Amino acid sequence: MRSAGGRGVEPRMGLGRALRSEALRLRRSPLVALHAACGLAGGFVCGAYFSVSAWDPALGADAYVQLLGAMMPLMAGISCGLAVDEERRAGRMANLTGAPARGSAILAKWAALVAMGAAALALAVGTFAALLALAGRLTLGAGPLALSWALCVLASAPLYALLLALALRLGRNAAIGVGAVGLLCAFFSVGGLAHGLMTGELTGAAPGGVFALVPFAWPARLASLGVEAAIAAPRSGLAAQVANATLVTGTASALLCAAGACALALWFRGFEEGRADA
Repeated sequence: MRSAGGRGVEPRMGLGRALRSEALRLRRSPLVALHAACGLAGGFVCGAYFSVSAWDPALGADAYVQLLGAMMPLMAGISCGLAVDEERRAGRMANLTGAPARGSAILAKWAALVAMGAAALALAVGTFAALLALAGRLTLGAGPLALSWALCVLASAPLYALLLALALRLGRNAAIGVGAVGLLCAFFSVGGLAHGLMTGELTGAAPGGVFALVPFAWPARLASLGVEAAIAAPRSGLAAQVANATLVTGTASALLCAAGACALALWFRGFEEGRADA
């Protein structure tokens, strides 16, 4: 297409069109089945355990969502790495680098990966809640778990932007390796796996030291805070501490999500594929 002055005009592709295209490609991707299997397996195993165990079911729910949040950096690294591998096999990244609007194409890929992660979390939380409800042990109700899910998705979204860029530039293994380090940061920020379950502490609201400042720890901490808000409700001082921690970390996650999406789109406009997967 030529303008009146003879200059070439780059065809436009809106974000909505890019999202529709990405959704069509996902229908044939094994990543969808992988996310569904992980979500159902995690929810069933942990839900079955806490349905019959002697642990306080409220603290059990807190430990479970904290575990899900801690796993999100690794899940994001694996998802982004495998998604980029698929793009490399399907025509050397032509679906992304050859798109009329690269920024829209990469944002659509990011949004699709975040949506799959959110769906896997929803399956994991929903299955867990259903099993506890069947056993009569869903003491906090479904509301806190739904809030926990939403906060975990919010905090995970910027991690997908970072790990998608790493997978594009450095390969699948780099994204997975950084995700694994992020998982460790998340556990350190809450005192270790199931620390709150064993001690009775609300570890999501507790100071997590320097690790609590690392965005990789935010999905675990925010997921935990969604449940801990209900646990702390009868105690005004503790409830205020939980609310303040949720506000601070939630706001930081939202700002980082917006900044990460913009940075990813701008960076990818100048991206040049020159690396096989590593």
